[in-house]
Amino acid sequence: MNDGVNGVALGVFIFFFLAVTVMGFLAARWRKAENEASLDEWGLGGRSFGTWVTWFLLGGDLYTAYTFVAVPAAIYAAGAAGFFAVPYTILVYPLIFTFLPRLWSVSHKHGYVTTSDFVRGRFGSKGLSLAVAVTGILATMPYIALQLVGIQAVLDVMGVGGGENTNWFVKDLPLLIAFAVLAAYTYSSGLRAPALIAFVKDGLIYLVIAVAIIYIPIKLGGFDDIFASAQDKFTKAGAGGLAPAAAGQWGYATLALGSALALFMYPHSITATLSSRSRDVIRRNTTILPLYSLMLGLLALLGFMAIAAGVKVDNGQLAIPQLFENMFPDWFAGVAFAAIGIGALVPAAIMSIAAANLFTRNIYKDFLKPDATPAQETKVSKLVSLLVKVGALAFVLTMDKTVAINFQLLGGIWILQTMPALVGGLFTRWFHRWALLAGWAVGMIYGTAAAYGVASPTQKHFGGSSKEIPGLGEIGYIGLTAFVLNVVVTVVLTFVLNAVKAPAGVDETSPGDYTADAGDPGVQEKLPPATAGAPGGH
Repeated sequence: MNDGVNGVALGVFIFFFLAVTVMGFLAARWRKAENEASLDEWGLGGRSFGTWVTWFLLGGDLYTAYTFVAVPAAIYAAGAAGFFAVPYTILVYPLIFTFLPRLWSVSHKHGYVTTSDFVRGRFGSKGLSLAVAVTGILATMPYIALQLVGIQAVLDVMGVGGGENTNWFVKDLPLLIAFAVLAAYTYSSGLRAPALIAFVKDGLIYLVIAVAIIYIPIKLGGFDDIFASAQDKFTKAGAGGLAPAAAGQWGYATLALGSALALFMYPHSITATLSSRSRDVIRRNTTILPLYSLMLGLLALLGFMAIAAGVKVDNGQLAIPQLFENMFPDWFAGVAFAAIGIGALVPAAIMSIAAANLFTRNIYKDFLKPDATPAQETKVSKLVSLLVKVGALAFVLTMDKTVAINFQLLGGIWILQTMPALVGGLFTRWFHRWALLAGWAVGMIYGTAAAYGVASPTQKHFGGSSKEIPGLGEIGYIGLTAFVLNVVVTVVLTFVLNAVKAPAGVDETSPGDYTADAGDPGVQEKLPPATAGAPGGH
């Protein structure tokens, strides 16, 4: 670690940070709407983004600073087991090809802004809608916090903020400034800000990885030496080598599958999806998004490079920033740090908008002010987006960073429990609303309790996301086990409730809604939610 500030790297970092800040504020004028006082405009960018904007937005949304830092950090700490992120991003795209176009169509037809809007409309249940909304907000909060952890890791490596004994305000001032700027342009420009900045973010990340995957191996003697160093480290550590032992294969497979199922349950993933202008945009994106998986595979190799380069850090999250600091010229280290920093700003903005949309539509409007106007909805969502970021910042500043990571793992377990209501509802109305709510509750309770019982060398509770699978005796991902229990309870109770003819609620959708496109008669076009039901057009 540098004892002082890396002035050149910091200068380059500040240049890019200022550039995207200007872009963030200018984004308010990009594709400017006639009526800005609607959640469709502020929270979904007017549902107007085409294929490439959506691709960059989804990429910026899914491949975060946490991805940039944590995936190679997992490789650095645990070997090839950390590669689970690569197969799960490959699995997810055929999966979302089957249901995201249907979600886009029905949401566009009825003016739905969130997944909870759809669940309420499909099953006629505000209770189930509230459960999905609360789960989404809870799962998103630690995810936003981890983006700020990514920025803080970069600042630490650059020597900004002083050492551990520095006054807390001085130490955290750079992070507070970054937070304030993020909050300001998100409030001003809504989803348009991260959509525009995503072009810069993804361009920088591709550039840094392309250079790193060529330049660093040359300096380290080639990939043979890199893999040999990593193999030697894990053999000496008693791990048996690079690949996970047979006992870890169930954990690897279930974590990859569970993560694939959960990824597009997150509110920010759906927000980016619903911002596109047609269902064909979604279908095209599912075919080109795997380009990011190629990037992720190359990115993961940086963990092995950090081992070969002799990087030693107490916090594994600092391994890759420190690798860049050690291996790159100062000016290009600044570019790499900017890529990570901007890689935090884009998803943090989208996540805060998504969480705010959930609160506004499915708590404020459904339960507190049913007659809220579109302008009032937008105002509340803007304010809540600020509060969400303040909560995430408080989380980062007051809690240990490993706690933030483990709560994000818990968020993955939670968000997976919304899949039966969301994806199941897109294909069938057979599931009973009360059965879905009971299944969700069982999955949430089991998943939380099981995760609470997992210890780690540094934590007594919530120390990981894997535990023995009941009945199998193998170690597997808790979220997937909870999801299976959720589905079993939902199916069994649906049989029972349908048999006794329990009230099933009113479905406001029709079969044709799930295949409708933007040009079809009656489909909403860039209209605020309050106008849903009226014919729309350009």
